[in-house]
Parts: sequence; C-alpha cells; structure tokens
Amino acid sequence: MAEIGANLKIDGARLWDSLMEMAKIGPGVAGGNNRQTLTDADAEARTLFRRWCEEAGLETSVDQMGTMFARREGAEPDLPAVYVGSHLDTQPTGGRFDGVLGVLGGLELVRTLNDLGIRTRHPIVVTNWTNEEGSRFAPAMLASGVFAGVIDQAWAYDRRDAEGKRFGDELDRIGWKGDEPVGAREMKAFFELHIEQGPILEAEEVDIGVVTHGQGLRWIECTVTGKAAHTGTTPMAARRNAGLGLARLTEAVHAIAMKHQPNAVGAIGQIDVFPNSRNIIPERVVFTVDFRSHLLPVLEAMADEFLGMAPGICEEIGCVFQSEIVGQFDPPAFDPACVGAVRDAAERLGYSHRDIISGAGHDACWINRVAPTAMVFCPCVDGLSHNEAEEITPEWAEKGTNVLLHAVLATAGIVE
Repeated sequence: MAEIGANLKIDGARLWDSLMEMAKIGPGVAGGNNRQTLTDADAEARTLFRRWCEEAGLETSVDQMGTMFARREGAEPDLPAVYVGSHLDTQPTGGRFDGVLGVLGGLELVRTLNDLGIRTRHPIVVTNWTNEEGSRFAPAMLASGVFAGVIDQAWAYDRRDAEGKRFGDELDRIGWKGDEPVGAREMKAFFELHIEQGPILEAEEVDIGVVTHGQGLRWIECTVTGKAAHTGTTPMAARRNAGLGLARLTEAVHAIAMKHQPNAVGAIGQIDVFPNSRNIIPERVVFTVDFRSHLLPVLEAMADEFLGMAPGICEEIGCVFQSEIVGQFDPPAFDPACVGAVRDAAERLGYSHRDIISGAGHDACWINRVAPTAMVFCPCVDGLSHNEAEEITPEWAEKGTNVLLHAVLATAGIVE
C-alpha cells in the first residue's frame, strides 16, 4: 500500500461552501435549520446531495428505509467498502453542522481523491442515514437501527409524528423509499465525522476528538400517584402530593449521577403533571429519568439504585411509585483498529487530539454492532448543539475532514 503523506488535505473552502449551500434548504428562524426527516425540505436536501454525488462520479442508491448510499468504486470492486457519513435531517431548531458535516465531509473526501487521481483498493461509500434525530419520528437513529437489526422495519414504518402521520407513508410521499433491502451491505468499516456537541475540545483548545466509546443509556418512565386535593384547604400533614415525589426523586437522580463522576450523567427531562391546575395538589406525575454512562456496570448500578430507593421515597409521603424501562442500549466501545486509524491520522497531520466519549447517540453507535466503527469529533462553539446558534469554524471543519480522509485511506488502502 502506498504511503499517505501529511500534505494530503481536502479543499476546506469547497467543503465550507457546500455546508453553507445545504444550510439554505429548510432554514430556521434564527440562522439555523428546520429540516426534519421526511419533510419536503428533507427531500430537497437529498436531491441536492444526490446531484453533488453524481457530479463526483458516484453511483447512488437508496434502501427501503430511505438511507442514501453513494459509491466510489475501488480498484478491487469485490472487496467490502469503507463507509463514511452521518445524516442530513435536523432538529426543529437545529444547527447547520450537526450530522451535515459528516455527510458533506465524506463527499469532500471523495472530491479530493478525484482531484488528485487517487485510487483505493476498497470502494468508498458516502452515507446519509434517515431519521437520525428522531425529532419527528421517535426513536432516534431509526434507519441505522433497522440496518443493524436492532429495530424491526415494519415497526419503524409504523412510527407516527405529532400529527399522526406514519413514517412509511411519509417516506413514500417524498419519493425516497428505495428498493434495496435494509442491512444487506457488507462493510469493511464505518467512520462518522461529527461536531462534538459538548464544550471539552474548545475549552481545552484541542483540534480533534478521538471517540473511543459512546454512552449507553437507560430511560425509566416513572409514575408517582398521590391524591388530588385543594391546595388551600388541605392540611400539609394530610397531603399525598405527587409533585413532592417528583421533587425528591429529581434530587435522588442528581445525587446518584454525582456519586459516579466523572463517568455518568443523569436527569429528569420530560414531565407531565395531572391535573396540572394552579390550585390542585398534583394527583399524578409522569416523567422520564435519563441515565447515561460509557461504562455498563456504572449504568446498571445507577438504574438499580434509583429503582431500589424510589418506591420507599414515595411511600414516605403517601404516594405510589411505578416504573417501566422505555429505552435502553448498552454503551458501545468503538473498534480499536478504527480508533487507532483516527488517532494516527491526527498524529500524522500534526493536529492536537485527545480521546473522548460521545455523550450523544449517533448512527455509529448502531453500526458498531455490525461493522468495525469509529468517530471523529471537531469542536463546536460553547459546546452548543440542537440549537440554531450552533457554530463551528471553517478551520475546525477542515481539520476534522482531513482526519477523516486519512483514516479512511489507511483503511481502504491506496493503489500505487
């Protein structure tokens, strides 16, 4: 295999121009994007991406979940391809880079190889996974989950948005339901470039995050049931206040997560209070506890501790506690060889780097179950993401994509 020189780099200006052009599709109200999955804006973004891929000489195809694949042939076409990519869909108030950098960084990688006349032994495939965000159709990482065999395709088709529209019907409506069976592809490896979505790299002035693990999670849907009563006439000692149960369990979740620092987080996010009236003591509160860690024993210990103590906390105030695990996946450890390729690429290019854990879920977390996988992080301003104010610099985008380029070439092999 030919040696990869440190001077081999992508065209940063071209990459940035592509990012800004894509950001014009599905504009938000505050400078970001609202390009939710299977909307007309998503269809428009897909069409532009396909045109760019075809202009770069790539062969495009679509599977039955709408995931797009753009193939650059290798010198040995029968070898399994090296895949790169991420997603083009956004949150309702999303930024211009979350996911999009990974897709268009993959395209820029191919454009650079074309410019330089570089051939690889293995084919390279740039991928746009459908519905990574899960903002319109829950859960997140839906198409990659079906690809990895952890989500049933028929169940995925039947997911509904807030208006009751089915995923499968909307995929048909926008014209992006392909014929290719989902999960039929053999991958040599998969690399995903992404913004960090956290503050560590920028705060430490580090160019590249070498992602070694993803976080696992446990979502525990909890119901605390008390008794509705008048807030003005019911003596304090006679109250069975479900809202008080929520407050005490919120403190418990925080305390449990703090006990397991620095390898864990925990919070209560979604909360519904019934009857939700100003002058009625809450009769019932339904909420979801979100525990995350990249260490499975820590994740399990946090969930077990919470579930062990919650019934007693509620019983002390005359309430009843019930729970159900509504979401879970174990923390992925990314492939050592692929992680090593990312680390070596950063070293070769002279970029500062550090190992890092992904606090968010990504398509790579599911694909890691069926193929050797790794991720590359670049910084983002103030660690802000899932927000229209999300921002990165052209230099960060270029350096992240250069690392992606070198890691992919080291894996796909250069033909001399």
